[in-house]
Amino acid sequence: MKKTNLFIFLVLPLFCLAQSTLKLKGKLSDGTTPLALENIVVSTPEGKIVSGTITKDDGTFEIKISKGFYKIKITSLGLMEFEKEITIEKDTDLGLILLAGKTNDLNEVIVKTKKRTVEQKIDRLVYNLENNVSTTGGDALSAINTAPGVVVQNNAINILGKGSSRVMIDGRIVELSGEELNGFLKSISASDIKNIEIITTPPAKYDANGTGGLININLKKGTRDSWKNTTTLSYDQNKYGIYTFRDNFFYNKNKFRFSASVNTKSGHRNSEENLALYFPDGLQQMKAQLKINEENFSGKLAVDYDISDRTTIGFQYLNDRNNPNFKSNVAINNYDTENTPKSIILNNGFNDRGIGNQTYNAHLLTKLDTLNRKLSVDVDYFKYDSKFDFDFTTKTYTPDMTFLSTNQSGRNISNQNIENKSLKVDMEHPFEFVNLSYGTKISFTKSNSNLQFYDNITGTPILDLTQSNEFEYYENNQAVYINANKEINDQFTIQLGIRVENTQTEGYSANLNQRIKNNYFKLFPTFYLTYKKNENNSFNFNYGKRINRPRFDLLNPFRVYINSNSYSEGNPFLKPSYSDNFELSHSYKEVLRTSVYLNRITDGYGVIFTSDPATNTQVVTRENYYKGINYGVGESYSADITKWWSTENTLYLLGSKTKFTSGINATPTNGLQLSFSTTNTFSLAEVTKLQVDYTYSSPVKSGLYTIGYMSGLNIALKQNLFKKSMQIAFLANDIFNTNYLKDFVSVVNGIKQVYSQNDSSRFFKVSLIYNFGNTKINIKQRNFGNEEEKRRL
Repeated sequence: MKKTNLFIFLVLPLFCLAQSTLKLKGKLSDGTTPLALENIVVSTPEGKIVSGTITKDDGTFEIKISKGFYKIKITSLGLMEFEKEITIEKDTDLGLILLAGKTNDLNEVIVKTKKRTVEQKIDRLVYNLENNVSTTGGDALSAINTAPGVVVQNNAINILGKGSSRVMIDGRIVELSGEELNGFLKSISASDIKNIEIITTPPAKYDANGTGGLININLKKGTRDSWKNTTTLSYDQNKYGIYTFRDNFFYNKNKFRFSASVNTKSGHRNSEENLALYFPDGLQQMKAQLKINEENFSGKLAVDYDISDRTTIGFQYLNDRNNPNFKSNVAINNYDTENTPKSIILNNGFNDRGIGNQTYNAHLLTKLDTLNRKLSVDVDYFKYDSKFDFDFTTKTYTPDMTFLSTNQSGRNISNQNIENKSLKVDMEHPFEFVNLSYGTKISFTKSNSNLQFYDNITGTPILDLTQSNEFEYYENNQAVYINANKEINDQFTIQLGIRVENTQTEGYSANLNQRIKNNYFKLFPTFYLTYKKNENNSFNFNYGKRINRPRFDLLNPFRVYINSNSYSEGNPFLKPSYSDNFELSHSYKEVLRTSVYLNRITDGYGVIFTSDPATNTQVVTRENYYKGINYGVGESYSADITKWWSTENTLYLLGSKTKFTSGINATPTNGLQLSFSTTNTFSLAEVTKLQVDYTYSSPVKSGLYTIGYMSGLNIALKQNLFKKSMQIAFLANDIFNTNYLKDFVSVVNGIKQVYSQNDSSRFFKVSLIYNFGNTKINIKQRNFGNEEEKRRL
């Protein structure tokens, strides 16, 4: 009862806000002079007039209107009529509208508009890919890595200064992370992406999980009353070669919309790892050379149907299968305290891996009335399965390669299956005094890990029960949220929200006969305030509380061998961490953006690289071991320098202050980091574009780790052929081979470890894209009342 009263107390102020009104404006001209006293009529898609005005002497007009989907119509004697369906979500400027004389050759008006590469909204940054040359022929992961303020490092997708971020597809959370998430994103074609939203402080509508915010990938839906097909062939050359084939098809006519895509990949990539461990009795130096299979097959199918002018139903299915097998050749050189070679250990093995996931979604969207009240229902099912079969043998040699002994031979088999079922209901409910949205979500997750270790030193596999285990994990989550938006006046807009999540977890280790339960009830408030000082300057402040729940595989307490001298083990006692995120930003003419942020983290958990000096073995564990503050300031500048040169630039100064809260035997390190990126696009001709990208991150000390610098120079060229129906693109990525993880240092229990990994950072790609279709399918001549729903779906 106390929790209920508290919830009512917190959300009650949201209903006290007033109705949001927005501005719709533009300017009318016949090409030479402004058009005064012309009629501007705004109506619903069904034809009901809701507002109108006439143009002023200078041809300008301005209409105050609520959020919604409308039809605007302009009539002028002797000139062409202007009619446009438009969604009003914020103040909208239609720009200069030219009305030409009525002739048999002219059947439409020209609206001069240009989509910006980066658009700032009250709670997110929207990144439009269409101007980026380097993503041509690429995948979703490479596209995310080009987004402003986002970096992909060591299998983690990070919003700079925020930490690891979760990913959504069309507003739906992808229940994957790390290497598995990256593999899934590589199966999505960049040409299938409409835009990418960087949500540093997610509104209450979205799941509270993920301290680093959310990255939402919006996929294309196809142009109305048309069909289109895009076929892409590409070849990547690193040390090895990778062939990729993608095909995306869109069909949209009357009440029916359909899209399908298929992606296949075949080849290999090279990965190099180096690790130095400084034990009391001398240095141990490891070098691994991996040839990783890039075999992949994935596809997407989506169908939407308008069962009435107000109601749409749909279904979406995604399937992704990977088989990233690799042969493992690991050489370990051991030295004494005087750096004299003692022995060489060769670890040879084969890792047979299979990864697959399937995503099903059924949705319904209905407009309840002409007041734009909308109800949406989503039913989702996600299934993930992973197979890990590592067979290895370790032999020891003298420094001159004389065989001494076979010291280990084993087989490590791990299978993991994850199922997630969820039901989500969202309501948009505009009142005269407030724009309100609210909803609920119920989610059920089950994870099963089966780990078996066989000792094969005698030649006969023997199951080692002390290193085998079956681990089951259940997580149920119930959430409700409410969000309210209010335009107080022409300058101030406020948005408040709160999300309540109730979570129950249970983990069970069969081998240990150990059951761990956890129940917690948490409130996650959000707050946004926008101040528009004038046409050129606007300010935004936001705050949000987030949670970061451990990945399912991190909770399994038993070990998985990386090689004979290194293994990883989970921790069933891992707790979620929490963060309070504050950000203040300023935008000047939507060209120069400045942001200042601070994130406070409690119960922070992460990877700890420890070691066993008795056996000279590296041990990778996870703990809740720190609390701290991340802070920084960021600048981004985007502009068209000339008609043929456009530029996008970011500069971040990042810092942290970390304090260890567990008994870990280490000293925290803190320092500042500089991160810079620039993207410059040159129009060499009407059909030719050249793009030059450069990124740099300075060395940094943060918490338990010190990380070396990273930098990368990329050059991309795109040529349009046959009236843009065909494109050929070239990409030289990381030309100087410097954009990889290096000098990753940690010191725990007095043992220093230095690690580096280069996962084919330098490569060359050539892509051929062919587009064909029909943009004018014959349709029934009628008014559509569901364009807003189609955009949202």
